[in-house]
Amino acid sequence: MSTPVRAAAASEPGTDTAHRLLEAAAEAFADRGFHATTTRDIASRAGLSPAGVYVHFASKEELLYQLSREGHEAARDMLVEASEAAGSPTEALRAIMGTFSRWHAEHFRVARIVQYEFGNLTPAHRDAVLGLRKQIDAVVRDVVTAGVASGEFSVEDVPDTTLALMSMAVDVARWYDPEIKRTPAAIGEAYADLGIRLVTAR
Repeated sequence: MSTPVRAAAASEPGTDTAHRLLEAAAEAFADRGFHATTTRDIASRAGLSPAGVYVHFASKEELLYQLSREGHEAARDMLVEASEAAGSPTEALRAIMGTFSRWHAEHFRVARIVQYEFGNLTPAHRDAVLGLRKQIDAVVRDVVTAGVASGEFSVEDVPDTTLALMSMAVDVARWYDPEIKRTPAAIGEAYADLGIRLVTAR
């Protein structure tokens, strides 16, 4: 699966340059934070002049939005794929939790930007990303609802349980470090187990 940066670049005119800018923005935002990053910082990392940024993106906020939008779209699509390939709600939830948690470890730098720089988007861009978050939530909520209906899950509050499941996976990006001994694959397996325990606890 493409990273959000590659997916965003592929949708922009001047793909190679747009890709370099998105990669540079992701690195700069991860290293310095959105507010401390300037368009000059991004241009320098991409090997361009500051004016070169504006040929492809109107502002650094536009870069943040592209990263955030593509990150959320990638998350939604991989969760839909994981759910549709499963034979039961239990298998679907295990696949969703494993995939989502592993992704947040493998792409932790971009994931931190996607998840935690949300407040720096313009109102219109925040609304667009919120719409994508609702779609992601709906995928997981539908699986939990199906599991309750089939008797596989014991859940009294589906919305709160859905929120807890997604929060667990998203939080991986906050604490993950490549230097730790646990691999993204191992984290995905562990969180898949934790997700199933959450919905089957009696």
